[in-house]
Amino acid sequence: MKPPSPYWSKDRHADRRPRLLARARIIGALRHYFERQGFVEVEPAILQASPGNEAHLHGFATEIIGSDGAAGKAFLHTSPEFAMKKLLAAGEERIFAFSRVFRNRERGALHAPEFTMLEWYRAGADYEALMDDCAEIIAIAAGEAGARNLRFRGRDADPFVQPERLSVRDAFLRHAGIDLFESLTMDGGTADRARIAAQAVAAGLRVAPDDNWSDIFSRILSEKIEPALGLGRATVLCEYPAREAALARVNARDCRLADRFELYACGVELANAFGELTDSAEQRRRFEEEMSEKQRVYGETYPIDEDFLAALDHMPAASGAALGLDRLVMLTCGAERIEDVQWTPVFDPSWGVKA
Repeated sequence: MKPPSPYWSKDRHADRRPRLLARARIIGALRHYFERQGFVEVEPAILQASPGNEAHLHGFATEIIGSDGAAGKAFLHTSPEFAMKKLLAAGEERIFAFSRVFRNRERGALHAPEFTMLEWYRAGADYEALMDDCAEIIAIAAGEAGARNLRFRGRDADPFVQPERLSVRDAFLRHAGIDLFESLTMDGGTADRARIAAQAVAAGLRVAPDDNWSDIFSRILSEKIEPALGLGRATVLCEYPAREAALARVNARDCRLADRFELYACGVELANAFGELTDSAEQRRRFEEEMSEKQRVYGETYPIDEDFLAALDHMPAASGAALGLDRLVMLTCGAERIEDVQWTPVFDPSWGVKA
């Protein structure tokens, strides 16, 4: 396959430039949105002791070498979450950041090894306040891009209409004919792998012998649910199973659920939000469980950021959200690939690199 023209070629840049200028306008307008509400923009450090401790997120490893030549392991963050929560522990109450983040093993139309994440936190606020933020954000972005609709691969969503709120349970019932509660115990502590496997097979999905409950849940979500979300208007997919929300607090009304939602438009996930967990012992348990799963699947683990766990006990009740800025710009501009809205896309090693 012939490599595409480089992004710096004049003809290709001329084609991309209107979208890049829209990106700049969107960032400026969103910055103004948060500042009007008393938020402080912060700059989280990219180098961290851990890239994060979710089983299926992959970080970039590097070293910090001191003046004495001693080397210590470091990672490029997959999210500014740990650093921003430390700032909440320090006393900040409303903070936001446009962060460059890095995720390995991810490249495609909607994924890039390096991209921009808009992340924000509200101390003392319920996570439903973030749903309102998301509705405002997509409307602001569309307005700045001059878009009447969000678009991706023939799907449309009106950014100026209030998003639909849909629970994960109702989404599985509606789009896959599966009741998740049949495979979750009343206390949320255990899950019936055999039951959800049978439900998935009945829905026409493949289940591997070594798939666990979470693997099957994710396959149903990605193949049956996500393509049907955010059509006509955005969807807030809420009330996730607690076992699928490693950094969220358990829902006060139903311990099978967590205070987590994701924002979708045109079948594309745009944002992920939590009512934040502040119990360091429980967070450590979840991290260790996630790393055990990572070891099982990928044969590797990441260190746990002990400084983060120490800060967690001093963190106030808060809610936080992370939104993929590049994807939002894509949908407002009708772009097909994430590189179409990045000023300088990451090089692709498959094209070869000249010395």
